[in-house]
Amino acid sequence: MIGYGHQCIDETDISAVLKVLKSDYLTQGPFVSEFEQKICSITGAKYCVSVSNATAGLHIAVAALEIENGSEGITSPNTFLASSNCMIYNNVKPIFADINPISYNIDPLEIEKKITDKTKILIPVHFAGLSCEMVKINAIAKKHGLYIIEDAAHAIGSQYADGSYVGNCKYSNMTVFSFHPVKTITTGEGGAITTNDEELYQKLLMLRSHGTTKDEGKLTKNPGPWYYEMQSLGFNYRMTDMQAALGCSQLEKLDSFKKRRREIIKQYNDAFSKMKYLKIPVEPDNVCSCFHLYVTQIDFASLGKSRSQVMQELRDRGVGTQVHYIPIHTQPFYKKKYGYREGDFVNAEKYYEQELSLPLYPGLSDEDVKMVIKAVKEVIE
Repeated sequence: MIGYGHQCIDETDISAVLKVLKSDYLTQGPFVSEFEQKICSITGAKYCVSVSNATAGLHIAVAALEIENGSEGITSPNTFLASSNCMIYNNVKPIFADINPISYNIDPLEIEKKITDKTKILIPVHFAGLSCEMVKINAIAKKHGLYIIEDAAHAIGSQYADGSYVGNCKYSNMTVFSFHPVKTITTGEGGAITTNDEELYQKLLMLRSHGTTKDEGKLTKNPGPWYYEMQSLGFNYRMTDMQAALGCSQLEKLDSFKKRRREIIKQYNDAFSKMKYLKIPVEPDNVCSCFHLYVTQIDFASLGKSRSQVMQELRDRGVGTQVHYIPIHTQPFYKKKYGYREGDFVNAEKYYEQELSLPLYPGLSDEDVKMVIKAVKEVIE
């Protein structure tokens, strides 16, 4: 069975983790700092704070902004739950803006429509690895005095239209990455926040570790080397050295992972571009995505098969698929708490009705890719 996503671990990764297991520090050791420095080097950001997962990263990124309770924030309905839940954790009401039907990313024109005097933050999501229109979104934020947190859970290694790398924070206050096993690189579970703002960086460091500090320059008193202070309400969101060592090793392969992902994308696009019922993803000429997902749109109604039927027929041929994502506003919690309904965001809902993600990860051989293509053509043509 070929799954839709899978981690790519080799002996160098295993050796890196074993080195930590044999060391004095399994957590709060030197590899966390090394991993953060590598992220900064790759993205061009000044600061990086690693965390236990990207949801934790989004949580404390919003918390670090100290937004007034009852404020509103805007994000995409076409994303995983964490992109909006992070606002709720911080007593900020999530507002959704519909997606562009071509890129599947949040539409800047729709963002403008949703801004009120309560709006304080924008969380654009670089869906499937394709960067949002950050120049336009940044201009909107500056016009209205809003913060921006980029949800780049899918986008480590991706580039903006200007060629610079997602995560450099030239268009935002902070950027959050995910290193779950199906992402481009993995630390098992894990995430990271980048920023160019030293004040935010210092807040994030405290928030990820119980709100405490041992920094002599921040202590209200200093009776001895054992002493620490809790100066805010924080969390235990630290990354372990085992995870960080794996991450350091994986980052060395980021360019090759990206190259292979894009090779697979080209093979899929060449094979599927003229299919009657299947639409391939779009990548603008001036953008270079490190594709996390291969997102297709399938006209199931015209095909005469349900999505479940197509998924099962592909599975019978050894090909696993997935759906990304169920629009957040249609979830029971969001309906009950905020009154959202089906029909509120037509582009996101139409996209969801036809979406199917095909296998994409560097470990796929050319024979695997041919097997996927053959199965898709048998089931959908």
